Amino acid sequence: MKKFAVRNIRLCTKDCLCLYVCPTGATDTENSIIDIDKCTGCGDCAAACPSGAISLVPYDYPPQQKKSERVCSAVMNLAKNKAAEERTAENIASETDDKNLARLMKAVARSSRLVSEDLLREGGYMLPQSSISQDLLASLLENPSAFIPAENARKILESIKCNDRVEKGGKFRCSVCFHEFELEDGDEHICPMCHSSKDKLERL
Repeated sequence: MKKFAVRNIRLCTKDCLCLYVCPTGATDTENSIIDIDKCTGCGDCAAACPSGAISLVPYDYPPQQKKSERVCSAVMNLAKNKAAEERTAENIASETDDKNLARLMKAVARSSRLVSEDLLREGGYMLPQSSISQDLLASLLENPSAFIPAENARKILESIKCNDRVEKGGKFRCSVCFHEFELEDGDEHICPMCHSSKDKLERL
């Protein structure tokens, strides 16, 4: 699997050993962001980094694990409730003159956001290339949100392609359970028998 290196600036301790071992100079940039056009994915920089700030990530991520409609619906409802709690806590914090209450409400707002993010990850919204995330972004184009402007949703949809739908329909065989089946254009690329993902399916 082809990979490239990324640097977490918050973890970087500026020891800069990556500059000495990178064979192409991809780590030596003015903005501290590794140049992926130069990076060969050799991993020398990640191995040399004493602070663990560099990781190798794949160019093409695997498809998102399929989530049932029931799980997605329950997760989305809980996440919406947590978002409402966050807004309420932020409003109280901004309107009160009590410093202790303001600090408490800011902590509640932060906690609600963290729980909401965990819920959305559990529901399958972690990967922007998954069909469930792409459908959510498409819905935001029709009903813009103050938290995720339509223009941002459009940019993500244009730059990141969905990786768990079939571009063209046809007949497939699962290499795990050997079930043969047909998919229509735009169907999720998943075996209906054992639910294996895209990389386990062979076009017949």
